[in-house]
Amino acid sequence: MTAGLKEIRVLSGSAHPQFAESICMNLGVPLAVCKLFRFSDGEIGVSIEESVRGADVYLVQPTCNPVNENLMELLVMIDALKRASAYRINVVTPYFGYARQDRKTRSREPITAKLVANLLSVAGTNRMIAADLHAGQIQGFFDIPVDHLTGVPLLASYFKRTLKEEIDQEQVVVVSPDIGGVVRARSFAGHLSADLAIVDKRRSHEVANFCEVMEIIGDVSGKVAILVDDIVDTAGTLVNAASALIEKGAKRVLACATHGVLSGQAIDRIKGSVIEELVLTDTIPMSPEKACDKITTLSIAPLFAEAIRRIHSDHSVSILFHQRPVR
Repeated sequence: MTAGLKEIRVLSGSAHPQFAESICMNLGVPLAVCKLFRFSDGEIGVSIEESVRGADVYLVQPTCNPVNENLMELLVMIDALKRASAYRINVVTPYFGYARQDRKTRSREPITAKLVANLLSVAGTNRMIAADLHAGQIQGFFDIPVDHLTGVPLLASYFKRTLKEEIDQEQVVVVSPDIGGVVRARSFAGHLSADLAIVDKRRSHEVANFCEVMEIIGDVSGKVAILVDDIVDTAGTLVNAASALIEKGAKRVLACATHGVLSGQAIDRIKGSVIEELVLTDTIPMSPEKACDKITTLSIAPLFAEAIRRIHSDHSVSILFHQRPVR
């Protein structure tokens, strides 16, 4: 790194060490040695095996499944770094768990995204780096700087390469699976210079992860539809939306999202759906049992590495997620 800057250290929790290693490879720095262990009663223990005193530390840990274990491990590691006199503790959460509970939709519900933001701040985090939070306003839940990256340019570039002919013939339509994702889908459509459509759906308040497709807003007839979302969890929303698009005359349905949670019956649903290809990034590790011929995974680690490089050297990060659309 540039002379005069604080020494950089990259550490990883146990949630996604491959992602941290990829970041280190792109930065050209070694992954710091950290020992994680469990006491006999299940309590989490951590031992940082090299000095971080006065260092600019980047701690990589998505809070994916098992969410509570990974979150607690992250908090313990932050505390260890704070007590080891790290100069600055930057938490890198490619996937920020509990983000979907960002507001009260009914009486007596928690706002868990705010709770987790408080926990991380109180533990000693100085800065957060995350990708495609479920709602942009979650940045305001933190009283520390948040660098909010996005996988849209990466995913859009993939489809621009693979669907070049259809895009040139204006046969591609970008589809938001719900009203809340319109801003993301519009940005994606801008990168491809494609039309935009929206799935108007009704979500059940009685059953979590269940929704009913209502109507398609926009023209999808005879076109290649690309469903764009931030998270694919049980895949119910995505699969229902894809079926509705085919019913409305779309000739093909593709899909993409930044975070592949893929819980419950997600893989079986995707395999049995009309979706030809689902493109995800590697913010969440893909276990072997979730392997599927329809799923393509792109690495977003180089984007995080560049963000870390810019943060560490006090350069602008905004250029990474305010790029002009590809023409």
